[in-house]
Amino acid sequence: MAILKKFNSIFAELNRKKEYSFMPWTNYHSHTYYCDGAEAPENYIKCAIDKGLPAYGYSSHAPINFESDWCISDEDFTRYITDIRTIKEKHKGEIQTYLGLEVDFIPGVAGRKKHLLEDIELDYFIGSIHFVDQFADGTHWNIDTSKELFNKGLSTIFNSDFKKAATRFYELTWQMLEEEKPDIIGHLDKIKMYNNGAAYFNESDRWYKDILLNTIRKIKQSGTIVEVNTRGYYRYGQEDLYPGDWLIEKMIQQDIPIMLNSDSHAPGEIISGYKYAANELKNMGLKYLWVLLDDNWQAKPFDMDGIRL
Repeated sequence: MAILKKFNSIFAELNRKKEYSFMPWTNYHSHTYYCDGAEAPENYIKCAIDKGLPAYGYSSHAPINFESDWCISDEDFTRYITDIRTIKEKHKGEIQTYLGLEVDFIPGVAGRKKHLLEDIELDYFIGSIHFVDQFADGTHWNIDTSKELFNKGLSTIFNSDFKKAATRFYELTWQMLEEEKPDIIGHLDKIKMYNNGAAYFNESDRWYKDILLNTIRKIKQSGTIVEVNTRGYYRYGQEDLYPGDWLIEKMIQQDIPIMLNSDSHAPGEIISGYKYAANELKNMGLKYLWVLLDDNWQAKPFDMDGIRL
């Protein structure tokens, strides 16, 4: 009987290994020297291959119709598209490569069907909010450039009322979900990026949680995948991830599709913060991460070392 039990245990383990073969991480949020990233696209894909990633996606900041030093220029846009498509063909058989963009949403100004983007075929796109309303001279307030600019916009546009600024940020998020329907929503609670130590507000405030719950309802309706973005954690020493723990837990309860991205700006960052994030997500009860494989979005089990097929 002992031998039979041992055999059954080994057989079950073999079946388990057959059912779930190990596979490392994926990343679909990355930036190259075409926008504000550090290096050529080829360097990122080589690093991804070296690390054993089965799939990798490029998502440079889409061109925009006003001056920006971190979006793809109009002149480089065609080169970017051609470069990624060339890499996709060149490394076929080694890794699945996907062409994407991170597209800013500004009502009437920027979006998936605005400024050079309408006729471009993409494998996916990330919808993000970086700009929240305008200064008196018409300049769009970029909340992501520096703390100094953040404070300037907060004081001059919203009279130093963080609640008003945050409410506007999420109103734009809701509008983007309804009008754009992005495949992925990028760094969902980016508005908190300078809030270490509750510098501007307490994230447990009832008004803020109510906004987040309303955001979850709208995400659920849209079917958009939400990325857990590790960049704030590994690059800027944020206290938690984008989005924060409370919001992630609520999304898990509502079966919102969740994926893991690093928002890499250099090849060495393509899976930075993943072990930490995976441990956090497991502890919160998440069982599956969404990935783009074989040209299809799929939910896959995962552990501290990667996703599993």
